[in-house]
Amino acid sequence: MTTRPRHIILTGFSGTGKSAVAPLVARALGWQAIDTDTVIEEAAGKPIAAIFREDGETRFRDLEAEAVREACSRKDVVVAAGGGAVLRDENRRLMADGGIIVCLESQPETIVHRLGEGEGERPLLEGHDPLTQISELKAARQPFYALSDWTVHTDFLKAEQVAAEVVRAFEMLSPAVSDTSRFLQDISGAPSTSDSASSVVRASSRSYPVFVGWGELSELGSRLRSVGLSRQVYLISDEAVFHHYGDEVEASLRAAEIPFDSLTLPPGESTKTLAAASQAYDWLVEHKAERGHAIVALGGGMVTDLAGHIAATFARGLPLVHVPTSLLGMVDASIGGKVGVNHARAKNMIGSFYQPHFVLIDPATLRTLPPRELHSGWAEVIKHGLIADEGLLTFLEENADQILALDRESTTEAIRRSVAIKAHVVSQDEREETGLRVTLNYGHTLAHAIETATGYTRFLHGEAVAIGMTAAAKISVAMGLLSPDVPDRQTRLIERYNLPTRADHLDRAGIDAAITLDKKVRGKAVRWVLLDGIGHPVLRDDVSPGLVAEALDSVLRA
Repeated sequence: MTTRPRHIILTGFSGTGKSAVAPLVARALGWQAIDTDTVIEEAAGKPIAAIFREDGETRFRDLEAEAVREACSRKDVVVAAGGGAVLRDENRRLMADGGIIVCLESQPETIVHRLGEGEGERPLLEGHDPLTQISELKAARQPFYALSDWTVHTDFLKAEQVAAEVVRAFEMLSPAVSDTSRFLQDISGAPSTSDSASSVVRASSRSYPVFVGWGELSELGSRLRSVGLSRQVYLISDEAVFHHYGDEVEASLRAAEIPFDSLTLPPGESTKTLAAASQAYDWLVEHKAERGHAIVALGGGMVTDLAGHIAATFARGLPLVHVPTSLLGMVDASIGGKVGVNHARAKNMIGSFYQPHFVLIDPATLRTLPPRELHSGWAEVIKHGLIADEGLLTFLEENADQILALDRESTTEAIRRSVAIKAHVVSQDEREETGLRVTLNYGHTLAHAIETATGYTRFLHGEAVAIGMTAAAKISVAMGLLSPDVPDRQTRLIERYNLPTRADHLDRAGIDAAITLDKKVRGKAVRWVLLDGIGHPVLRDDVSPGLVAEALDSVLRA
């Protein structure tokens, strides 16, 4: 039995002609045309650019999903779908259910020209290099566009000619639509995130994939080429990391035929300064770096922060790719766009939000980390479980032996789950505007103060975070938010991963002074991230000085 298609979906990137072609196809078939962007603007009462700017991409995607659902529920309609509608699985299922999907395809150069001739706000043209921005975003979506039943290249065709091709596709494919299963099978077989990524960060300024896999390092060159970052790469690393992985990374770049130059800096947090950034600027100027060239940060959290700051500020922004090789870099520093350098009086005080184009994580690189540094990184993973996922805590408890031995499967799974939490939080609150992202700083108020007071030399970041979480849990209990069994469980897990819960011989006055300079301070009130149960972080600015002093006394001994 042949089932007549109920709708035609026109998909493809912005500027490929969907809005102009849909009414022409509808007229030829005697159907109705629906433009999901128009439906969204009517529902929101404002232009799409304003929705992105004022409400964020997540809100826009929710409105888009509702528009797709409504359009696909009708019969005899031609739907011009937004270019990013294919990103959600449910949207693709609705499009394919009883319908035909036609992708309108154009070259990035054509898209830039067409968008430039249009009216209204054009966010894709607002960057310093719109051609590169469009090329990269289009490449990330291409695996989804490729699932379409038919593709029409529109670069050199008039709208009427494209419409005629769509009608021809409809007439050819209609007899083949006997049921919806083949469409659903094709679509459900697509990667749920961009090109097999483990997670996708969907921040308002940029969406990007995070790849997590044992042996991923060798894929760097092909990943760069797939998103259009193949003109020139500047690899920034520290001397210790480059000694272990520089040859492998450079071999991957050569295999992908990507030109590159490499800069190595001394390892350690003391390198994360404006002086080191200035040295890198000089190096980039000497190598004639320009917009569209990419910076690849190969290393731990220090390299991620420093190279990210350099990418964000040189030539008003170069494309950035993170390849973290420390556990801290993998689950924290590389995801979310926080980049910067330290001030002598406060950690990470100079910096910005600047999202990478993608993150590539290879847990196999952890095998060369010193044990202390590896243990330090697990503090952030434990933190993610405490603030967002008790299941992750249980996984860390039940698989501690395998994880500490860097078992391939359990280690990769722990990192994937931790990365997913960080990606989700960042996607909801890119710039710490709603308070959600601030909850990632559980334990960090005291941790940053400890690092600052000791000149970033005595404690690794994760060690300081472990001590900070211990103090934050004690404050949570004292304020009646948390039952004592949770801090006990937290302490057991911290100690199981060879992390400290106390510190001796610290300058208490220096600690107190550093806390007042914490970035979360508002109106001179210190905002503490506390726990109201596992998975329920809260932000409080009413913690009395007495409670703070009592908690600090318990973890900081003279």
